[in-house]
Amino acid sequence: MTRIPTKQEVLDWISANPTLTSKRDIAKAFGIKGADRIDLKRILKELEAEGHLEKRKRSYRDPDRLPPVSVLQVKAPNDDGDLFARPLEWHGEGVEPIVLLIIRASDPALGEGDRILARLNVVHEEDHNYEARLIRRIGTNPRKIVGIFRKGAEGGRIVPIDKTGQTEWLVHDGAVLGAKDGELVEAEQSGPKNRMGLPRARIVERLGDPSAPKAVSLIAIHQHGIPDDFPDKVIAEADKAKPVGLKGREDLRDMPLLTIDPSDARDHDDACYAHADDDPKNPGGHVIWVAIADVAAYVQPGSALDHEARKRGNSSYFPDRVVPMLPDRLSGDLCSLHEGVPRACIAVRMQIDADGNKIGHRFVRGLMRSAASLHYAEVQEAIDGNPNDRTGPLLDPVLKPLYAAYAALKKARSVRQPLELDLPERKIVLSDTGEVTSVAFRERLDAHKLIEEFMILANVAAAETLFAKRRPLLFRVHEEPAPEKLESLRETAQAAGLNLAKGQVLQTRHLNALLNAAAGTEDAELINLTTLRSMAQAYYNPENFGHFGLALRNYAHFTSPIRRYADLIVHRALISAHGWGKDGLTEDEIMRLDETATHISDTERRSMMAERDTTDRYLAAYLSERVGNEFSGRISGIARFGAFVKMDETGADGLVPVRSLGREFFHFDREAGTLMGSDTGLIIAIGQRVTVRLTEATPVTGGLELELLSIDDQALPRGRGPAKRSTRRKAVSTKRKKDKIKRKVERKRRQR
Repeated sequence: MTRIPTKQEVLDWISANPTLTSKRDIAKAFGIKGADRIDLKRILKELEAEGHLEKRKRSYRDPDRLPPVSVLQVKAPNDDGDLFARPLEWHGEGVEPIVLLIIRASDPALGEGDRILARLNVVHEEDHNYEARLIRRIGTNPRKIVGIFRKGAEGGRIVPIDKTGQTEWLVHDGAVLGAKDGELVEAEQSGPKNRMGLPRARIVERLGDPSAPKAVSLIAIHQHGIPDDFPDKVIAEADKAKPVGLKGREDLRDMPLLTIDPSDARDHDDACYAHADDDPKNPGGHVIWVAIADVAAYVQPGSALDHEARKRGNSSYFPDRVVPMLPDRLSGDLCSLHEGVPRACIAVRMQIDADGNKIGHRFVRGLMRSAASLHYAEVQEAIDGNPNDRTGPLLDPVLKPLYAAYAALKKARSVRQPLELDLPERKIVLSDTGEVTSVAFRERLDAHKLIEEFMILANVAAAETLFAKRRPLLFRVHEEPAPEKLESLRETAQAAGLNLAKGQVLQTRHLNALLNAAAGTEDAELINLTTLRSMAQAYYNPENFGHFGLALRNYAHFTSPIRRYADLIVHRALISAHGWGKDGLTEDEIMRLDETATHISDTERRSMMAERDTTDRYLAAYLSERVGNEFSGRISGIARFGAFVKMDETGADGLVPVRSLGREFFHFDREAGTLMGSDTGLIIAIGQRVTVRLTEATPVTGGLELELLSIDDQALPRGRGPAKRSTRRKAVSTKRKKDKIKRKVERKRRQR
């Protein structure tokens, strides 16, 4: 007689083999034949009645819901001409949902049977449950072009803005989408590549004036050479990927892990859960679980996906778009820890004592199911006494234990004393048309800090594990400030009447003492900015030099493998160290760690520059309608050609050119960081409060030009004569004069 599998064995098989779930597949897997199929049928019916399985046609699936990014198959148009699609990976409870396709004018024609990748929104209509917008058709990956449209007699041409794009593209009259001559457009290749003549394209979006806000991020992407178009091989590999099952993994699906992200997040690569530790040896302690998307299960070393991910190094984030490290099929679907959907993960269980010190941890390769996808504000509101329908049921069993564990971690943080800079982050809000509607500063909630502390702890655990097991990895390195930058900070502090002592090994607690002394004073922003500028830039390295800013000896990036290649390297190292499979770190990768570290450190800086340029251009576009207005701000930098001012309202930086400061000559003292008028003795120095008038805003470059109206509420004195005559009469070249100026600067700063 054939042995009949247990219910758990059946569930394990279905989880591990999501594409082989019919009764015939299950019977074949366990060698069940003949009359023994009756017992298998009974087990399946019991599992269905208990809610563990849901029968759909002739197959059994886990009762899960449809993720926000899904593979669909297009159905034939109905009598009204509407297009509906069938989800090919439906895991939800109950009847299969009905998906309506929302077709845009720029979308390619779709026919019955086409497989597409689409982004879904839940709706509550009588005839459908979801509305879908096309991301792309599976199996097609047309090349994208961004350029200036030049109208011709029968259509026109596109001149790419990409510096490397030397070839123009031909656009036929029926594919111009109404574009006008000189407009910036986004297009895609149409038809096969021609051996002779110009390649052909069709315009899919008109971006308007090249200086308009909607074009800003695309221009930055191409100017900085950030790859934003996936090669065909990469897309093909992503399209072939299937959901990972339970085989070889620990089942974490019943654990109420939550994702907590910004409200506009499209991917979710980390989830967490905490509870009081029931170990009597750890009174008042907590257990914290952090689960991270198992990207290594889908991106194999040496694959086309891997080559492209390494090439990009990281995702790049802009106010209106994301250039992902991985295609949508992975970043927005299979690797994203969507609510209610089984997802592969690498998780770490961390045990902390009542004072927040980590006393133990272990890693597992698992399969999880997010209990909820929440955003920071609603989590914080729930803790503050205003739960909504989503957070209310989770408040006592899940959210409060998270905050209890966070309270303990705060104790450990106060002892460790990482650098505590107070520099608010700007948030640019765009309309649907790409116009800037507001510029605000992001609020730092406890919910943000909670996730940050949990992720730091998980990153430390990853670094410590691999270090202990003597496994190669990439550390996140942040070295202490260079002596000359530290001396500059010390001089700035002294000029503000504060002190940063010499003759000691610098630690973050010394800098925090300086920041705390400045807190609440008019010099607080100056001290924070100068401290930030004194810091070295963090980078990746196979050698461990510690993380100065976080005051940690061992630190690696583990928690964001969807958007950082460094984290994927650490995941593979953990897989190799634990013997979890053949998708760990290869010898070839180990030999190239130095090269990889340098490369991804460079791509990180490239993204930062592109993101900064984009922000500057958006701010210039936003302020271009306010030319002539007055703004308050603070001197944030001094150069020979002028002074930089950071404006209070938006945080934008503008330049006061030295030529606009009157007819006198201004002496630039690099060491003191000042400009001094040769006729009036006016001193312009970092940190001074100023009032300025916006005289010019140039969205194309992101430049802002300002006129200085007052310093520390005092109107500007004016020089007497022409700049050239003043230069000859008042030129300062001796050391005695420079020292005198420096002393005068320090006296004025102390008086403020």
